[in-house]
Amino acid sequence: MRIPIIPDKDNLCEQCVALCCRYYAFEIDKPKTKRDFEDIRWFMLHEGTIVFVEEGDWYVQVNRKCKALLPDNRCGIYENRPSICREYTTKGCDWHADEYDYDHLFTEPEQIQRFGKDYLAKKRKRRLAATRKKTVKRRKRAASSSSASNRGGNKTASAPKRSSKRVAGKKTGAQLRLRKTA
Repeated sequence: MRIPIIPDKDNLCEQCVALCCRYYAFEIDKPKTKRDFEDIRWFMLHEGTIVFVEEGDWYVQVNRKCKALLPDNRCGIYENRPSICREYTTKGCDWHADEYDYDHLFTEPEQIQRFGKDYLAKKRKRRLAATRKKTVKRRKRAASSSSASNRGGNKTASAPKRSSKRVAGKKTGAQLRLRKTA
């Protein structure tokens, strides 16, 4: 729903329909696992809940009217309102704000479920591709080092290296015990 822009911005409170008092939103961690997406879907199974992504940050929005909102859209506890309400200015007022430009907007649980499934599938493909790329690089390095040694690139013979297991065994071997003799 697009709300008309009010030309008299100095007197917004007189024309207010209290849009900011009809919902609250809080930031959540970006989902990374199937369980994270399932938890978000659970939020959305509750009436009046949506999830949106704005500039990469994830939010849950709960569309519920403030208990202190009076029928004339004024605050019933204005003198004792919470700090978050005191800090809110008409500069960011929903009444004259333009439409939101969300990265993603989820209004139904099925949407987040579908998005999560696609996101995780792409993530698995990227991880698999990265693993394959590393494997190919390792094999190329191994092949190039073995071909260099097969060509006789190293003319001097070197002593065979001890296995790390054997060296470790010597280091942790039995200690020598000294005895006093009479």
